[in-house]
Amino acid sequence: MAKKKKLKIAIQGIATSFHEVAALTYFNEAIETVECLSFHNLCESLKKGESNFAVMAIENSIAGSILPNYFLLQEYHFSIVGEIYLPIHMHLLALPGVKLNDIKNIESHPMAIRQCSDYLHKLNGIDIRESDDTALSAQKVQQKKLKDTAAIANEHAAKKFGLEIIDKRIETHKKNFTRFLILSRKDNARGDTNKASLCFEVANEVGSLADVLTVLKTNSINLSKIQSIPVIGKPSEYSIHIDVEWKRKKNYDNALKQVLRQVRNLNILGEYKKGKIEYK
Repeated sequence: MAKKKKLKIAIQGIATSFHEVAALTYFNEAIETVECLSFHNLCESLKKGESNFAVMAIENSIAGSILPNYFLLQEYHFSIVGEIYLPIHMHLLALPGVKLNDIKNIESHPMAIRQCSDYLHKLNGIDIRESDDTALSAQKVQQKKLKDTAAIANEHAAKKFGLEIIDKRIETHKKNFTRFLILSRKDNARGDTNKASLCFEVANEVGSLADVLTVLKTNSINLSKIQSIPVIGKPSEYSIHIDVEWKRKKNYDNALKQVLRQVRNLNILGEYKKGKIEYK
C-alpha cells in the first residue's frame, strides 16, 4: 500500500516558530513545513508549487493587523480556505545560567516585540533588536553562545535550542492570540462555510461605504473585521477588506449580489469555516 505523502506547508520562520505551531494545530496530521524567512518568500513558495498550502499571520490581538500581508493577498490572488486563532505566550529565553541582569540585548520578530512592549519599556539599558523570526532569534542565541543576549520566543523554541526561560508570559495582555490564514492556490470548496473575506473599492463619496454596511445589516450578516489599505498609485483611494460571518448561507449570497452593484473590483478572497478562539 502506497505511503501517504505529507502535505507541504509553507510557514514564515523556522521550526518551533508560532507559524509552525499554527500549521501543526490546524492540519492535525504529520506535515512537512517549508521554512520561509519572509512573507514574500512564503507566497512565492506557494505560487511555485513548492508547498501545498501556506499559513500566514494576519493580525494579533495586541499588535493589531499585519498590513503588508493584506497587500500580498491582493497581489498573489490565493484563496483563503481556513483560519486558526492561536493563543500566544511570549517568554524571555537565554543560555542556561544567564540572568536578566546579564542581558544587554533582546532580539525577536517585530510583531513579538510589539506584543511585549509594556514589559520591554520597563527595562533599562537594554537594546531591542528586530529579527526575521522568534525561533530564529532563539537559535542565534544558542548557536553563537550569546551570554549578553536574550530572545523572545515560545517554550518550544526554548526546548529545541536548550535555552532557559528567565521570564515567563511577558506579553502585554495574557489573553493574547494571533489569527492565521490558511492559503491555497485554488479554492478548496467545502459545504460548511460560515465566514468569508472580501475586498473591494467604493466611490469617494459621502455614504458609499455606509451603504455597503447597511446591506450587510439588512441581510443579518455580521461584520467581524474591516481594514482599509491604500490603492497604490491612487492617492486618497482605498481598498476595503472585510470579514463577514453568517448563520444562513442564503443571506450571504443575497448580500453579495447587492454589494456587487454598489462597489468596484469586488474580490472574494475566500469562503471558509470560522475558527474558534480558545484562551489557554
